[in-house]
Amino acid sequence: MKGILVDSNIILDVFLNDPIWADWSESTLERYVHYAKLYINSIVYSEISISFELIEDLESAIAKAGFQMLEIPKEALFLAGKVYLQYKKRKGVKRAPLPDFYIGAQAAVLNLQLITRDVSRYRSYFPTVELITP
Repeated sequence: MKGILVDSNIILDVFLNDPIWADWSESTLERYVHYAKLYINSIVYSEISISFELIEDLESAIAKAGFQMLEIPKEALFLAGKVYLQYKKRKGVKRAPLPDFYIGAQAAVLNLQLITRDVSRYRSYFPTVELITP
């Protein structure tokens, strides 16, 4: 499967016109959309929904941006749980990291690249995932 999973922080940068990151995130998405499918999963969908009042507006924005929904396979869900357990055993800070583990596990299991600004956790727990970062 040739494709790239896009983390919610990248999409929110663009949708919310983040003053620091919007330009980088938008240009990165534009660069990669020409040769690979850009995917989001249900976790990313939920996280980016915060910037919309209506589901129809969210659906329209996703379609316009060219993102395709990708289900999280059971293998990735299992891996996310195992990696999260490692994280907790290392006394990881509980800054709501579980969504990142679902995203990283899906990229690892499906061999997808990942566009993100959250570098350290993905590199630590999913070293096989090729990251596209600032």
